[in-house]
Amino acid sequence: MRIVIVGYDHPDSQRLIEELQQEYVVRYGEADVTPVDPAEFSAPRGLFLLGYLGDEPVASGGWRAHDSDEEGFRDGDAEIKRMYIVPGQRGAGWSRRMLAELESTAALAVRKRLVLETGTKQPEAIGLYTSSGYERIENFGVYRCDPDSRCYGKEL
Repeated sequence: MRIVIVGYDHPDSQRLIEELQQEYVVRYGEADVTPVDPAEFSAPRGLFLLGYLGDEPVASGGWRAHDSDEEGFRDGDAEIKRMYIVPGQRGAGWSRRMLAELESTAALAVRKRLVLETGTKQPEAIGLYTSSGYERIENFGVYRCDPDSRCYGKEL
């Protein structure tokens, strides 16, 4: 899989984000309501990546910087958003490869910890993150009081 930096609003990004949102609708009955500004995923305070097999986008993921002036975050945090692997490519190791690239690029941008939110109806995501060294942290942001949310963090 070839991983490239793209804009959050790139057409291929938008296609995979829409597929991900539809998966949330199936699993939870609604799309993710987290406020997202595409500019947050631009350097130096963010990044969005796509993974391609040939010319076909099969994976996405990004991070955006947060600091302690936002409730629930610490200075140097970066939040992972829109991690997604198309259904036909799951189980091939692409999620671990994308996660490793997100960790590497966040560390190079002098971020100190990666944080993320996933849900109870995404056991495969929980398994990926916990087996990659992520530990449960207090729920943050719009997820603070959501009983279906699980937040995780990993020091970089």
